[in-house]
Amino acid sequence: MSLSLEQAQAMSIGELAGVTAAELMRVQAEAATYLRNAKELKDWIDGAIAMKYEPKVRELRTQLGKDTGIINFDDEGVRVTSDLPKKPVWDQSQLSEIAQRIAASGDNPAEFLDITYKVAERKYTAWPENLRTVFEPARTLKTGKPTFRLSLSQEQ
Repeated sequence: MSLSLEQAQAMSIGELAGVTAAELMRVQAEAATYLRNAKELKDWIDGAIAMKYEPKVRELRTQLGKDTGIINFDDEGVRVTSDLPKKPVWDQSQLSEIAQRIAASGDNPAEFLDITYKVAERKYTAWPENLRTVFEPARTLKTGKPTFRLSLSQEQ
């Protein structure tokens, strides 16, 4: 008997963990296909909605003088809400120069800027030991959620 996605969803995680590896692999692949298809369908429908309402939203933005933010209007009893959020992008090198000028004038740059320091893990692991030792007290290693991929073993 082949386990369906509906049957798998109705099972407890413990029960599902008790099925064969081959069945887990099959329903995992089927669920991934289902998710991919659902996302593609949602993107397709979202594209149709954008095509239908973008001209009206553009017209309303012009009338209201709103380049960004939320626009609401009704279409046949359905409230249509379009949100065009602001996403400012700051030039990091220019901000660094500004922070240096603020510090040089005697003020604290942290009063004006959110300052974040990052070290790429790939760079860190490539550094010589003496350099890593300097940075090590500032480094905390956290882990993400574990993932598992099931595939057929290669027969030798």
